[in-house]
Amino acid sequence: MIDLHFHILPGLDDGLETIEESVELARAAAEAGTTVVAATPHVRADHPFDLARIDTGVHELNRALETAGVALEVVAGGEVAITELTELDRSVLRGVCLNDGPYVLVESPYTEVGPLLERTLFDAQLAGLRPVLAHPERSPCFLEDLDRLSEMVSRGVLSSITAGSMAGRFGRTVRELTVRLFERRLVHNVASDAHSLQGRPPGLGGGFDALEEELPGLSEQAAWYTHHAPAAMLSGEKLPPPPAALRRRTTRGRQLAGRMHAAFGRR
Repeated sequence: MIDLHFHILPGLDDGLETIEESVELARAAAEAGTTVVAATPHVRADHPFDLARIDTGVHELNRALETAGVALEVVAGGEVAITELTELDRSVLRGVCLNDGPYVLVESPYTEVGPLLERTLFDAQLAGLRPVLAHPERSPCFLEDLDRLSEMVSRGVLSSITAGSMAGRFGRTVRELTVRLFERRLVHNVASDAHSLQGRPPGLGGGFDALEEELPGLSEQAAWYTHHAPAAMLSGEKLPPPPAALRRRTTRGRQLAGRMHAAFGRR
């Protein structure tokens, strides 16, 4: 699996502090089945640092992982705030794109914003970038207006949701919005947004397990969201054809499925 949203570089943002912690977080990710992660530190005003430290940190961490025998590859990236997307020089912004390609992970705003969001993403597209919205299911911008996100997607913006949102780690409201995103085919990637072993641990598979009963067939599509689509992004290529739309199982259907499972289990 490939994880495109991972705060693994130490000392840059609200993630880890030491490279030893980075190695242990990487080990946990590898044990959960992840083979590649994009280092995506916050690129925003409250976490100032020289962006050149991302490439340096990636090289240092890959050497440390090889020495420690952790089978995980780290590539460079960044989680860019909307404000920074407008202010950074385009040549500098290219340096925080995923694996030096055209795709750039953009942090969905935590507050309601007006047309600045659409205008900024459109300007980035005009500059040759392909925005990927991180955790839109956790943004007030889309909580009551999924049509807004749908319109962005129709114009080429992609969305990357958090596996923890699928599992209910951010509450029922976020989980419900996540289900609706899948129903409306507005999900193009599932990532962990890992920050630490305790707070936001790595791992992608659990999210699919958590939603399988409600969205039957989702687990069978996991490879598209966690390997095929992110691999295309890291290669700078067009995404492969998306999986088929899924229909939510009703509460009555889930109860019936539960009874059948219980009956089968007693035999």
